[in-house]
Amino acid sequence: MMSMFRTIAFNKPYGVLPCFTDPDGRKTLADYIDLPGVYAAGRLDLDSEGLLLLTSDGRLASHITDPQHKLAKVYLVQIERIPNEEALEQLRTGVVLSGKKTRPAEVRLLANHPQLPDRSVSIRFRKTVPTAWVEITLREGMNRQVRRMTASVGHPALRLVRVAVGPVVLGGLQPGEWRELTSGEIEQIYSAVHR
Repeated sequence: MMSMFRTIAFNKPYGVLPCFTDPDGRKTLADYIDLPGVYAAGRLDLDSEGLLLLTSDGRLASHITDPQHKLAKVYLVQIERIPNEEALEQLRTGVVLSGKKTRPAEVRLLANHPQLPDRSVSIRFRKTVPTAWVEITLREGMNRQVRRMTASVGHPALRLVRVAVGPVVLGGLQPGEWRELTSGEIEQIYSAVHR
């Protein structure tokens, strides 16, 4: 049975707003996606890249975005300086942002630079400051949470790429490309409730 809803995975490029219109004429989803009735389920800021789910199904959108479902969102983050175990542990147990402690996160330091497409705008590079990549898995979505978390432990984010939302992964989608979700992926989103 074909669903009357459309749900897609989009690889949002850097510098694209996660909405369809902008009075200031900046790049938006409309520059890449010509599907009536789909809206972003969740946010991915202008200066962040990667997986954004869009759907015309309001129930699915609220399932993806409602923090009570604790759908895991996985980010690869390039940060300034190499974090020590203490900084990583602070991120794992939760940091206080605007008076509210973040939920525990899964955080690991990556041994190698992840295989990602080059960014359209290069990262500001300072030879004197080494960088590291960490993988952060969150089950909540406070505003600009990942950037605020890494900054709060002394490691500002230089590049942020979301690579998974629940069971849906970015995979080989190139920046600016999108694909339809399979019915299996949509079922998995509903069943991927984290206890």
